Amino acid sequence: MEESLNKLRNDSEILNLFCELVKIPSPSLKEDKVIEWILDFCKKNNISVRLDSYNNVYITVPATDANKNPIMVSAHMDVVGDNSDINLEFNGQYIKAKGRTLGADDKVGVACGLLLAKEIANMSAPHGLLEVTFTRDEETGMSGVEHIEFDKLQSKYVLVCDADKFGQLQISGASYTNAKITVKSLKGGHSGIDIGDSSRLNAAKLITELLSEFPQGVFYKDETGVITSCNLGALVAGGIQNSVAAIVENNIKTNNYIDEIMKKTSTNIINTLGMASYSIRSASSEKEIELKELMSTIVDDFNKKYQGLASAEIDFEVHLLPFEKTNDSTIEAIHTKASRNLGIKNEVSSFHAGAETHIYCHNKNQNNEFFIPYLVGLADIYNMHSAEEKVDYKTIIKGYELLKNIFIEFNKE
Repeated sequence: MEESLNKLRNDSEILNLFCELVKIPSPSLKEDKVIEWILDFCKKNNISVRLDSYNNVYITVPATDANKNPIMVSAHMDVVGDNSDINLEFNGQYIKAKGRTLGADDKVGVACGLLLAKEIANMSAPHGLLEVTFTRDEETGMSGVEHIEFDKLQSKYVLVCDADKFGQLQISGASYTNAKITVKSLKGGHSGIDIGDSSRLNAAKLITELLSEFPQGVFYKDETGVITSCNLGALVAGGIQNSVAAIVENNIKTNNYIDEIMKKTSTNIINTLGMASYSIRSASSEKEIELKELMSTIVDDFNKKYQGLASAEIDFEVHLLPFEKTNDSTIEAIHTKASRNLGIKNEVSSFHAGAETHIYCHNKNQNNEFFIPYLVGLADIYNMHSAEEKVDYKTIIKGYELLKNIFIEFNKE
């Protein structure tokens, strides 16, 4: 099968670029080798390239028609995985790496961005400025995109080539907020001697009562998918202190700490403390505020009911702001047209997670315009971030054709 993959690489420049890139290990914050390879590629092809102080990569292909708008392609250079060797395997349809992650996330995007820069640099048809940006450390902290020199970029529209399904155009993405709930009862006691005292309420029981009022799962969705959700992540209450102390003191190692804790829980305590944590995700600020207000109202009602006996608090910690849908439908229309040109049925949707789109949309370019980003799928990638990761090679080829066609259609505007 190695011979057939080599033949395909000889016939397809995008496939060859992809294979060259995935063979270079580039775990987060250790992207030096792939950066060096990209710089060398640009030098050989007379493509303008520079690095910033964080070693993000910026490629520019100058406009041949100053009246046409600029557009940017973005991808990240880091992958989930280590620095071990990458040996490619091929079964006639899928490319994977032997015994480890492949790195199609996001070497597909990097390969397509590089080839687009090379081909547009040699394109005779009038076109606007093409900016291509490759970031570091998307997988572990998104520190690369946070260090982007936004005010040196001219494009307003950004195609973030990092979706995992060919033909996807994702026009919004969810925020990530933690909600932390604490319930305290004012008087504890012994579960035998004090059990008849109605002023001694059990916080473990109270927090389950409170949480039963909270929404769980999908809070709001529309035609693009789930927009706002709420999920109980953890619940800790009851007499577990002695169990946890014993695990630490005895340095107990186990694959199931919950069972180990339950072996030594105390049941003779009227508990005074319960805590829970939730994740809130939303691609709409309005719906996230509505959900938070509902949860806060439920807590307020609880406190009124148990005034003088117990109290509850809820705190929200914002970790990622939402990537909200814009009223500008320019790229959505162009993506649909470019897909139709190639006989592809595209999928316009929202995604319920975070990506670099979330950082771009809250920043402004050189012209003081907020960026309008989109998450674009250029290949079918399966089992991402695992040793079983694989990519359909045919979709890489089609994905590049789609990206190039988007650029061409954009420059017809």
